[in-house]
This record gives sequence, C-alpha cells and structure tokens, in this order.
Amino acid sequence: MKTLSLPNLRDAFGDKLQENVSLAAYTSARIGGEADGLIVVHLADELAETISQLWEMEIPYLLLGGGSNLLFSDEGFHGVVVLNKAKAVRFSEDSVWAESGVTMSKLSNQAATKGLAGMEWAATVPGTVGGAVYGNAGAFGGDMAGNLIQAELLTDAGRETWSVDDMAYAYRSSKLKRDAVNAVVLSAELKLINGDPAEIQERMRSFIQKRKNTQPPGASMGSMFKNPEGDHAGRLIEAAGLKGTRIGNVEISTVHANFFVNHGETKARDVMALVELAQRTVFEKFGVTLELEIEVVGE
Repeated sequence: MKTLSLPNLRDAFGDKLQENVSLAAYTSARIGGEADGLIVVHLADELAETISQLWEMEIPYLLLGGGSNLLFSDEGFHGVVVLNKAKAVRFSEDSVWAESGVTMSKLSNQAATKGLAGMEWAATVPGTVGGAVYGNAGAFGGDMAGNLIQAELLTDAGRETWSVDDMAYAYRSSKLKRDAVNAVVLSAELKLINGDPAEIQERMRSFIQKRKNTQPPGASMGSMFKNPEGDHAGRLIEAAGLKGTRIGNVEISTVHANFFVNHGETKARDVMALVELAQRTVFEKFGVTLELEIEVVGE
C-alpha cells in the first residue's frame, strides 16, 4: 500500500471525501480515534466503484458497516474508511436479495412482516449483511451459513458469485475471513420459507426478550470472545472472578461477562488491557485460551 495522499484522494473523490473524521460515532462501542478519510456509499455499484478506485490507487482502506464487533485504536485509522450504506432489498417467494449495507435486524423484521420465516435469529443482530456474510454471524441457533444461497463479491478478478459452499463456513468464520481474501461483499441472496406471521413475530419477540434479559444495555462491541468448544466464554470469565472488573471506563459486564461495556470516554487501550487480563486469568485458572471474536483495527 502507498502512503496516504490526501491531495490525490481529494482529486479522485472530491466532495465525497470527509477528512479527519472521528470513528467513535460509527461504532457500537463508541470508541476510536480519527480516520484520515471517510467516504459514504449508498449503492452496491457505488461501493464496487469506490473500492476498485482505492485498490487502483493502492490506498489503505477499511469497509465499515454497522460498526459492531469492531474496536478502533486510539490512534484511529491511517487510511480511508468506506461507510457502507447500500441498502436495496428485493423479496421473492422463498428468498431475499439484499445489498451488503442492510442491517440484519431490519432485514429480519422486513421478512417477518411478509410472513417469511428463517431469519428470526437475526432479529437482535446489529451488524450488516456484508459483515454477516464475511463472519458467519449467528444467534439463537441460526447463522448465515444456514441462510446464504449466494453472495456477489468484488475481487481482484472483478465481480464474482460465491455459493454458500464456496464460503467454507465454520463457527463465526468463513474462507473470506480465515484466508484474508481480498474481496468485498456487495450483496447476498438468502433463503426463506413461508410461515405464519404471528408465529414468526412471536419467535422474534422471544429472542429479543431473551437478549434483553441476558445481555447488557449500553455501548459495547457485542460478544468479546468466541465460545471455546463445549463451553462459554462468559461462564469462564465469570468463574475466574472477573465479572464487574473495570479498567478506566470499560467494565466486564455484571449482566454477561462476555460483554465489555463502555461507561464513558473509554480508551481502546483500556479495553485491550481488560481483554489481556481476561485471557491471562482464564488461562491460568482453566488452561483455556480465549480467542477474540471482535476485530481490532489500528496500532
């Protein structure tokens, strides 16, 4: 990647380019420094054009959707953040096509109003379709691997269509994520089934209520760690005596120990100090290595 040149970016993107933008407002945790540049896109075609141009210019970039499961460093991001607002949606009898900037919870609700089942699990998922495809997002026994038919990607070779098998999904992972494939999700087609609207809504209400009962309110990144096989990260952290532990303004939630809550002007370095404390203590007590589910961006 080349060193960032704001004059070149201004020439290329004009008024679309915002400079020195605080990233805290664009993440669910409300944490992070500034990005050198930010560009908002509203259509999948615009997303493809913008990313292609950044690739051609060899400019470091980060594609941002809902900003969940993400921690920006206090130093911010030295490159261009592309904020994905591509939100077109088309329903058919047994599937839905959606651009990658659509929020999963909103898509779940839209399907429910049409009497289409299969996405109730996503009613509480704050991320976007693109992030869900990339990371195999899931909740309440459902996940993207169970819904995806195919996704349209922008790769070095141009636009490609990948099937669910091509994604090689695993728990909260995909070929895109594991192999660091140079690709951007533009849109996805997800399978649905006809159902009773009242029953669909009831399942969604029960999931939403369960989330309220078991997960903390406030600013967080979602689940901090992946669940180890046969166990739960939250149980291990709580059993290690860390529930309620606080560094600066970030706290291991007293409601659910796998959630770290921002109580104010929290620094990313405080979050990482708490992450390292949890990992070290759980390993010392139980011999289990906790793997981050969130992604850390920046130095």
